[in-house]
Amino acid sequence: MPSARASRVAEPRRRQRLVSVALLIVLAVFAVRLVYIQGIRAEVLANEALSTRLVTKELTVPRADIVDRNGVVLATSVQRYNVGVNQIKIADFTRTEEGEVVAEGPLGAARIIAPILGLNESELAAQMVGESTFRYIAKDLTPETWDLISAERIPGIEPELVEKRIYPNDDLAGNVIGFMGGTESGSGQTGLAGVELAYQDELLGTPGSMTYERGTGGTIIPTGVREETDAVPGSDVVLTIDRDIQWYTQERVAEAVAETGADRVTVVVQDATNGELLALVDSGAVDPNNPSATDAADRGSRAVSTVFEPGSTAKVITMAAALEEGVATPLSQYIAPYTYTTDNNQTFRDSHEHDDEKLTLAGILATSSNTGTVQVGEKLSVETRYEYLEKFGFGSATGVGLEGEAAGILRDWRDWDGRTKWAVLFGQGVAVTALQATEVFAIVANDGVRIQPTVVKGFRADDGTFVEREREEDTRIISEETAAALLTMMEDVTQEGGTAPAAAIDGYRVAGKTGTAQAAGASGGLTSIVASFIGIAPADDPRIVVSVISHDPKTTIWGGTAAAPVFKDVATFALQSLRVPPSTTEPSLYPLTWE
Repeated sequence: MPSARASRVAEPRRRQRLVSVALLIVLAVFAVRLVYIQGIRAEVLANEALSTRLVTKELTVPRADIVDRNGVVLATSVQRYNVGVNQIKIADFTRTEEGEVVAEGPLGAARIIAPILGLNESELAAQMVGESTFRYIAKDLTPETWDLISAERIPGIEPELVEKRIYPNDDLAGNVIGFMGGTESGSGQTGLAGVELAYQDELLGTPGSMTYERGTGGTIIPTGVREETDAVPGSDVVLTIDRDIQWYTQERVAEAVAETGADRVTVVVQDATNGELLALVDSGAVDPNNPSATDAADRGSRAVSTVFEPGSTAKVITMAAALEEGVATPLSQYIAPYTYTTDNNQTFRDSHEHDDEKLTLAGILATSSNTGTVQVGEKLSVETRYEYLEKFGFGSATGVGLEGEAAGILRDWRDWDGRTKWAVLFGQGVAVTALQATEVFAIVANDGVRIQPTVVKGFRADDGTFVEREREEDTRIISEETAAALLTMMEDVTQEGGTAPAAAIDGYRVAGKTGTAQAAGASGGLTSIVASFIGIAPADDPRIVVSVISHDPKTTIWGGTAAAPVFKDVATFALQSLRVPPSTTEPSLYPLTWE
């Protein structure tokens, strides 16, 4: 038997072997785990670790500009800073000079930056006291102002960079440009009206992104992952609006409201040769810098959204239909009484009581005779009357390029009652926008061809490339001969004996038509008036069409006195701005009466 001493020696050796085996097992487990981690799972784990260090940020570019036809900036984006305070950090602020403390804590910080911000020192200090990690103390600061604050290096004073949309010309063309809205800080703002809304995608461009690897302190690892996709800048929207013509027209419209007491006045100035709108003016236009100061109903363009009965300006369509269908010539003879009753017992009357008048077709238009116009319409079927109203654009939006454009009201001719089928001949029983009414005259001015009107000329990319806005193809509405005859007939309107001699412009031949129509008042009854004049100049070589629509003028109800003088002034300014030479020929007018 082994001795007791041998047993005592063997026991530690067994324990040592057991410990060794256990250690080998542990090491084997670690080795297997290490092989699993570094071999089999290495790529997955590395990617997981990398993902925790990767940061992706969106790269944006400033919203593109809106400019007038000559490149004058009407809307642009600038950088601004909102400034906040970390109240916890600012509490530990200390500034020393030559070993002495000269400023400390919120009060000391406020004493330094209050003069820069133009704020009360004690009030600013009060905003800096608390437990918030960020509280606004100032907004909408220029980069120059922020640079002054930043130079003070006060811990806890932190910037927030934002983009701000500004409109250098205040309310100039505000009804066309529109305005922005969104978050209080300015980030994420979007167009809410006008061009800002209609061309949001073109102005914004496409955001880019940057993905980078950051270290524990949040800094970018120079040798780490870095991927970047460039942002694509938006395109400037180039309007057809002429800043100077728009400005003068707005000034003249404001005067007209004051002179006549009108509720509102709208003026459209259109280039007859290409359909481009040189001015689109509504009285009381919104200032895009402060849209809340204007009633919500007045923040858009009433020229394309508000509808009204055009009245006698629509007689041009009746005359066009009569000439085009061959049922009359400018010299056709009619006897126009003060009142006239149709075969379905509907009685119509002229604006002023008079004896029977012997008028030519040109005379009916020049004197704006309702009874004469109804007689002309008797030779046109009801369906034909509807067809010409539709051809001239009534009942369809023009596609001018602004949000909220109305199509007007043109009911199917089968739905016209016994009176409406006659009233449409002189612009009642239908409703149009100011732009639609202008389009009738633009067609005549352009030799009978419709060019789709537009307020946007095109888009200018960041590299200077310009792309015109797509428009519908030109459409012939009436013959060139009919258009020429109508122009001459409308010249009679601005001569003595016509309804608008106040529209005549020295040195230029002018053609046009007045209109006066009843409109619904606040109570819903026909208690208001729309007085208008739409003219073409020069009549011998048309360049511009100008419409003036005055809603409920108080000093007069007639387009020849409420609207024609405004036309004269606006058209004169536009012709001079465009350097259109005066007329060199004398008109050969049609006689208004016959014997």
